[in-house]
Amino acid sequence: MRPRSLRGTGTRLARRVLPALVAAACAAPVQAADLLTIARDALQNNAELASARAQTSGVEAGRDVQQGDLLPQVDVSGNLTHNRQYETQTSGFQTAGDDDYNGASLTLEATQALFDARNARELDRAEREIDQQLYRLAATEQQVLIDVSSAYFEILRAFEVLEARRAQERAIGRQLEQAREQFEVGLIAITEVEEAQAAFDQARAERITAQSNLQVSFEALERLTGQRYASIDSLGEEIPIVPPTPSDRDQWVALAMENNPQVLASQAGVEVSRSDVDIARADRLPTLNAFASYNYADDDRDAVEGHTSASQVGLGVNLPLYTGGRTSASIRQNTYLLEASQYDFEAQRRDTVQQVRSFYTQVSNDVATVEARAQAIVSNQSALDATRAGYEVGTRNIVDVLNAEQNLYNAVADHASARYDYVIDLLTLRQQSGTLDVPAVEEVNAWLDGDSVSFTLPETAGSRDAVMEIGAPPRLEGE
Repeated sequence: MRPRSLRGTGTRLARRVLPALVAAACAAPVQAADLLTIARDALQNNAELASARAQTSGVEAGRDVQQGDLLPQVDVSGNLTHNRQYETQTSGFQTAGDDDYNGASLTLEATQALFDARNARELDRAEREIDQQLYRLAATEQQVLIDVSSAYFEILRAFEVLEARRAQERAIGRQLEQAREQFEVGLIAITEVEEAQAAFDQARAERITAQSNLQVSFEALERLTGQRYASIDSLGEEIPIVPPTPSDRDQWVALAMENNPQVLASQAGVEVSRSDVDIARADRLPTLNAFASYNYADDDRDAVEGHTSASQVGLGVNLPLYTGGRTSASIRQNTYLLEASQYDFEAQRRDTVQQVRSFYTQVSNDVATVEARAQAIVSNQSALDATRAGYEVGTRNIVDVLNAEQNLYNAVADHASARYDYVIDLLTLRQQSGTLDVPAVEEVNAWLDGDSVSFTLPETAGSRDAVMEIGAPPRLEGE
């Protein structure tokens, strides 16, 4: 399907490279970046993702911890002692003596679990925890991609809205200047000048708000990537505003059930809880160990020559008969937790189904909305032209012209927002279906263009210089 063209639908706004507002604060110069570059920066530098990776490594190390309990255990211990022995004997007369000597001993002991159901099931639980954590890591990666993409396009949305508000302020400023000139020659009443002044003040306030929104949008992107960018590529004029593919909503739901990492992590959580039940039940089973030990001892007493040593090899078995009801209580506790995890999985499944269906519908509606917003620009431009013509011949007043001006630039801003709604909703649909990855971002990145524009905010958004910058006429004396 060919991309739908948006040429001729209204004012071309921000179809170029957008400089960051805060680039001047950077210590070193940075180059322009596109969505793919910034997404890769986020995957490398995002703090939440780095934490998730560290947690994954920790969970993987937990498997080695549990596996160690099933492997041979070797212990060695030794003692160095100083001994003093006191003896008292009575045989018609009393004699007393003492004996000082030093001693040393060494014990080497090895054990091997032959049957230990608890340790074996704890190892199985560790394996299932790794599966769950890997799904969580994948979910975090997808969340970073959608957060970065949303922040990126929110910057472009804010810039296009700002351009529309600037254009609106300039147009109403010219209308105000014309009204003043007409008032000075007695063609209109002062009330029309005041109406134009009020409209201009409102347009100025909207432009200042748009500037603030743009600056805040840049800060959000910096938080995600840990970097500042001098400029970012903007969205091209012609992008494929088409319904999502596949076109069947149920196919998107099926994709989500197979690929959504949050659903899969929740499902893996059920298996982890089931392992906890198995571990609790294993406390009722016997354990069987093989063991071997060697002991060496020596001291420096004069009356004793040589040393002593002993070795031992055998099997040990332990069967718990009664633990005060602890084992039964633990089984009940973990059974309830298993039941809770099953409900959590069902809740996650239902939520994902609802999200996929909602975003599929939203993307489909966005296609029609973009087209309708583009047509609204054409209609409002025609209405403005007709209103201006009526004003010239005296059939319309300045309020009608000002309202038509505002309607046109509101339509321009709404059209820009609709385009970005479509892109962000489409990427969110991919996220909910579990298919958002770097290639998907690269596909959207191809919609960007490479033109450039210079843009810098005034230091104080509400300053008089900011108003005069766009050619706004000063107020008349006494107004």
